[in-house]
Amino acid sequence: MLKVLSVIGTRPEAIKMCPLIKEMEKNTSIQSVVCLTGQHREMLNQVIDIFKTNVNYNLDIMQPRQSLTMITSCILQKIESVYINEKPDLVLVHGDTTTSFVAALAAFYQKIPIGHVEAGLRTYDKYSPFPEEMNRTLTSKIAELHFAPTRNNCENLIKEGIKKDIYITGNTVIDAFSTTVKKNYIFKNSKLNDILADEKKVVLITAHRRENVEYGLKNICLAIKEISYAYPNLNFVYPVHPNPMVRNIVNEYLGGITNVYLLEPIDVEDMHNLLSRSYLVLTDSGGLQEEAPHFGIPVLVLRNETERPEAVKAGTVKVVGTNENNIVNEVKKLLEDSQEYKKMSKAINPYGDGNASQRIVRHILEWRKND
Repeated sequence: MLKVLSVIGTRPEAIKMCPLIKEMEKNTSIQSVVCLTGQHREMLNQVIDIFKTNVNYNLDIMQPRQSLTMITSCILQKIESVYINEKPDLVLVHGDTTTSFVAALAAFYQKIPIGHVEAGLRTYDKYSPFPEEMNRTLTSKIAELHFAPTRNNCENLIKEGIKKDIYITGNTVIDAFSTTVKKNYIFKNSKLNDILADEKKVVLITAHRRENVEYGLKNICLAIKEISYAYPNLNFVYPVHPNPMVRNIVNEYLGGITNVYLLEPIDVEDMHNLLSRSYLVLTDSGGLQEEAPHFGIPVLVLRNETERPEAVKAGTVKVVGTNENNIVNEVKKLLEDSQEYKKMSKAINPYGDGNASQRIVRHILEWRKND
């Protein structure tokens, strides 16, 4: 039996890895072992509970005001004993978090093969997004198996000199919807039930990236403020990240506006069901760029670049930056020009059909057979 150890540290990783772990648990040829680093804590545990994922180890590294150096050194030290104890045949890491890179590095030190789920995303600017761009690039240098969501991701890896064991699979986040999105869903956050009962169109907002906190978040908030005043018939829903710097800025500029709802972070079920009922998404995150097109919802990216250019090419996503006037103008265009809106909402989602996890399991077993 092939022993596969999956390492998860953050909520976004869990959302995308849990469908794959469930698929491995169904396969009699695979023994699935799960290790949480706890880079996020409460937000991560919510996802684990929703997907009913069995956890074997929890390193519980999260500390107040943890720096990247603290996260890196703590995971590196604590995960070594897990690898030595379990002796897995393969370690799976996901995407571009510090957990992913450090777990891959620690596996390399033990000479354990690494599979990289969601491989090949690039902006080619090592400081944007920071530290994610270098995390995923360095993980690619260490990994043996590369599960690329799209053809573009595959080509990025080939350009970097990776010649074999690259598999185009689609993105596992689409697989997650079969668990999370439900007809006639009742939200756990009761405020969301009230907002949606209002029957106004919903603009969903997420913004918390490190590079935006320092420079762009104020502009983003000022743009939202202007748009909310211009369109009182819309509801703006912003689950605010727990980072105190984010909260201070958001509350200063958006607090007290009647049609702007600043919520505590919501769990993945509430988020996916809210997303499925939204009209427009404004975000600086990566996951929503992949998720929203599944529901035909246009996405305006509040960054100056994206590592998901296939979404831009497909027409589901548009990069608008953090300039206040530009954000306002692009939102108004979608709200007032039905053809522009339809063009984005009807574009084909480039991230797959919801069967990425099945493909990854098949490729892992084929790799083992040929190894």
